[in-house]
Amino acid sequence: MSELDEIRQKRMEALMQQQQESFKEQVQLQRQVEMLEMIAKQKMTKEAISRYGNLKAAHPEKAIQIIAILAQAIQQGQITEQITDEKLKSMLMQLEPPKKEFKITKK
Repeated sequence: MSELDEIRQKRMEALMQQQQESFKEQVQLQRQVEMLEMIAKQKMTKEAISRYGNLKAAHPEKAIQIIAILAQAIQQGQITEQITDEKLKSMLMQLEPPKKEFKITKK
């Protein structure tokens, strides 16, 4: 085997190991998200769960962020009552940065 073949083989092995580690991290992250969802969905109404599902389909990053906040608040005892659709909406609005308003004047 030539030196070039050895280098290629080592590079392929390193890339495969990187891929496996990345896959393991993704699986672990997915499990964590599922656990958070399970915790939060116990306190959510059907309408709130439906809104969360729509959010998850359209904006997965925001969905993970809101579910993490909800699960943490539930575990700390900050949320004891059911999370309604309206409460979920207001929480989502709080996560949004304020939009800048532009004023256009004609001369």
